[in-house]
Amino acid sequence: MSRKPDGGTGNMEQETRAVASPPGLDLERVLPWFREEVEPVDSLTGSLIGHGRSNITYRLDSDGQSWVLRRPPLSHVQATAHDMGREFRILSALAPTGFPAPEPMALCQDPAVNDAPFYIMEYVHGLIPVDPNEVKRRFDESQRRNIGEELVDVLVRLHAFVPSEIGLDGFGKPQGYLERQVRRFSEQLESIRTPDRETTELDELARRLPKAIPAERAPGIVHGDYRLDNAILDDDGHIIAVLDWEMCTLGDSLADMGLLQMYWSRGSSQEIAIAGTPVMALDGFPSWEEAAARYEKESGHDLSGLDFYAVLAHFKLGVILENMHRRFLAGGTVGPGFEMIGQNAQLLGQRGLAIADASEIAALRG
Repeated sequence: MSRKPDGGTGNMEQETRAVASPPGLDLERVLPWFREEVEPVDSLTGSLIGHGRSNITYRLDSDGQSWVLRRPPLSHVQATAHDMGREFRILSALAPTGFPAPEPMALCQDPAVNDAPFYIMEYVHGLIPVDPNEVKRRFDESQRRNIGEELVDVLVRLHAFVPSEIGLDGFGKPQGYLERQVRRFSEQLESIRTPDRETTELDELARRLPKAIPAERAPGIVHGDYRLDNAILDDDGHIIAVLDWEMCTLGDSLADMGLLQMYWSRGSSQEIAIAGTPVMALDGFPSWEEAAARYEKESGHDLSGLDFYAVLAHFKLGVILENMHRRFLAGGTVGPGFEMIGQNAQLLGQRGLAIADASEIAALRG
């Protein structure tokens, strides 16, 4: 992993070298701040990385050294979302624990520097496992099984942290977390409703979920988007960094398990398959039943009520994709890949409802 370099070769009095800046990154303004707060480099180049459509991630390079800059989207920033300070705080809290996450280096809250708050973290060299062919080429079936097991073990480790013991007092509002999740996404579904678009399955989930909310558990860390393609692997297939902490909060950490089940594609669980063949459909990865049993054994948490969390995960992502579909129809999206979003939103509702109908939780069955 590439940690903060020792020393530097730059001169603080040197003129900024003019370079082309990608959208959302003004290198000429960022460079003086970077020299003061991170590393006294001669110059910086920047490029967009990642595949997310929310917070924007850039790779910064200078003389063989690399860093990562994260900033909010260029437009349509919600008042309570895309908080760079929150991402920086959770990474800062995890750094002393040795948990596999990028090391945060500096936070800038002054919009005069780059038009929006941002932070710098280390660039972790490794493989983000999004291409099944690349994963199949690099890792045999035994290694793939180990990757799946380690994905579970790292989540167990994250959920074992007591927030107050690592400086996360007041980080979120854990009380009522599940109720708020159900209510907020139900309200979002209502707000994007159109007369010519039926959302029958999502509507039914919105009706059932409030009746099935489980009793509150002791609050823990909720990553919010924990899955294999939000991790970086080294050459041996070990997880060396977990990425994308923008949705992290405190609450019922089993929400992460519900989402992980939604993305797991072996055993009884079904993958979403929004784009391409999921990596975890490759031979070697554990079944979902094996993964859940491993989590239950290592964490000591009872997963008998996991259906609620899986249904909630399908409902939330279904609403998110329904909103994206609405923007696509209105011409408010950029780039390819949105044509099937509406169909996938309906598919998520159908799969969530199928889990609810077969659940041992009576309220989920309607």
